Amino acid sequence: MIIETHGLTREFKRRAKGPTRTTLTAVDHLDLRVEPGESVGYIGANGAGKSTTIKMLVGILVPTSGHVRTCGLDPLKQRRELARRVGVVFGQRSQLWWDLPVRESFEILAAIHRLSPERANSRRDQLIDHLEMGEFLDTPVRQLSLGQRMRAEVAAALLHSPELVILDEPTIGLDVLSKQRLRDFLITERAEHGTTLLLTTHDMGDIERLCDRVLVVDHGKLAYDGTLPGLSAQVGAQRVLVVDLADAGPDLTSIPGATHLGSEADGMRQRLSFDPSATTAAALLAEVGARAELRDLTIEEPDIEDVVRRLYLSAR
Repeated sequence: MIIETHGLTREFKRRAKGPTRTTLTAVDHLDLRVEPGESVGYIGANGAGKSTTIKMLVGILVPTSGHVRTCGLDPLKQRRELARRVGVVFGQRSQLWWDLPVRESFEILAAIHRLSPERANSRRDQLIDHLEMGEFLDTPVRQLSLGQRMRAEVAAALLHSPELVILDEPTIGLDVLSKQRLRDFLITERAEHGTTLLLTTHDMGDIERLCDRVLVVDHGKLAYDGTLPGLSAQVGAQRVLVVDLADAGPDLTSIPGATHLGSEADGMRQRLSFDPSATTAAALLAEVGARAELRDLTIEEPDIEDVVRRLYLSAR
């Protein structure tokens, strides 16, 4: 088992007015099991307990009660050994040296993980090639674009070939191309090395493309454990197809399986929502193409906050 928790709980004491203290339960008797090689999305509203869980999994925070094992190890008592088997990427925190070129950060990290020169060089070259980092390898980290830095952060976390990679908002702020490049790499890395992924994100596209299983946490408790299609079906989440037409005015209000949400620019841009468990974007496009000439299209994924909100409401 890569991750296993039983009754995992973390409380924080907060000072109210005067001498009074209140207790905030960030993680509440959480039971998790993640098998080797799985790719799991761990999602929830802001403040649901996601980051607190991750910090206990890697030994940064001490649980108030309960038990946790990561890669079969006690994260507190065996933190140094665990660090050799886990890689962590925090989207808004850096593990690279700000004023050093990326190459030198990799050399320092290889020394920290006690990699042999041969292994370090081979792995570094593989990551540079797959993540297309050659053009900025000798650039100081502080001069990198956000997309370049995130690729370097992921490479740094994977340099020692960890069994488990924990990604906390890895695509936050990235453009579409940078997101796709990073997602493709993670899919390849998992396929080639059997790496286990635990991903927290507010981007439904990350979950859809990277994760086989979804865990939803609500106020520190597990509210859902299953597939993304199962979650969407349970809460009735809708995707939105946005089509740009060559000419104004075609009537798309009666497309089978879709709800017309309105139009813009004299009808040249129209929005259709649909339930992905009932139909597909391809089927809708075929219907639209039979009625109008398409110039462009986009698909808007369900917002994670909305999916979680619907789940919470359905559970009440």
